[in-house]
Amino acid sequence: MGVVLSSWFGKKRNPEELEMALSKAKEIVSSTPVVVFSKTYCGYCRRVKELLTQLGATYKVIELDVESDGDDIQAALLEWTGQRTVPNVFIGGKHIGGFDNVKAKHEEGKLVSLLTEAGAIANNSSQL
Repeated sequence: MGVVLSSWFGKKRNPEELEMALSKAKEIVSSTPVVVFSKTYCGYCRRVKELLTQLGATYKVIELDVESDGDDIQAALLEWTGQRTVPNVFIGGKHIGGFDNVKAKHEEGKLVSLLTEAGAIANNSSQL
């Protein structure tokens, strides 16, 4: 899979760099109730962040286009989750997916409970 990742992201990746980026991503996800791996210019990322904010959720954003190792983190996320696109959302340590997945969870009435269980929302009264 490393060869595929190297060609997909346009540079040959050192396995040690990918392992460091994967460890970093996993540490962030395990230590934070909600994480959004994002890019500053991404409209879908903006919409996910707006929804989480409207719901009153506390969340951490990692802007991959600003991080010095953002490309490595994105490559590591692809290897870990199978998803290469952003936003790449984790709630309670579990991979949720991108905007469509988060929106679907919200429309099904499941997003607020996931956020509450993860400790990102104090109560269910903020559901839209």
